[in-house]
Amino acid sequence: MSIFSKILKISSTQQRGFTLIEMMIVIAIIGILAAIAYPSYQQYVIKTKRTDMMTEMQNIASEIESRKLAQGSYSDISAGIKTNFATAYPNQGTVHYDVTINPSTLTPPNNILTNKWIITATPRTGGQMVSDGNLSLNYQGIKCRGNGTDKKCGTGDEWRY
Repeated sequence: MSIFSKILKISSTQQRGFTLIEMMIVIAIIGILAAIAYPSYQQYVIKTKRTDMMTEMQNIASEIESRKLAQGSYSDISAGIKTNFATAYPNQGTVHYDVTINPSTLTPPNNILTNKWIITATPRTGGQMVSDGNLSLNYQGIKCRGNGTDKKCGTGDEWRY
């Protein structure tokens, strides 16, 4: 055997695996990708939870109107609507919103639902959705999202953004 073939044989049998530098480069790349992807993922999660609450509010509004049609008046369905739907959502898992249906005064004779109802979902204090603001839907289909001067209302895509 020549010296050249011996050197090739020795160097090819000694290197097994990755060097420390190669591993550090891979870890750095993974870290950069995670730093970019994680905030986007969090925004996606918040948007998904908001969309779930919006859907639930639409379902509550549909239920109010269908019960009103079945019973003949809002006053006949007031107690059931408020008991069944003015609760914390979601029903299972971590609660993100508290739902109220107004008018919600509990002293007679004003404790009945009227034809001018509004459903409001308020984010739980200390929860993930606090920065997202309140959601509301009224009897005219007007949707609002946000608080104070950041509040956007209308019948279009106000809930979406």
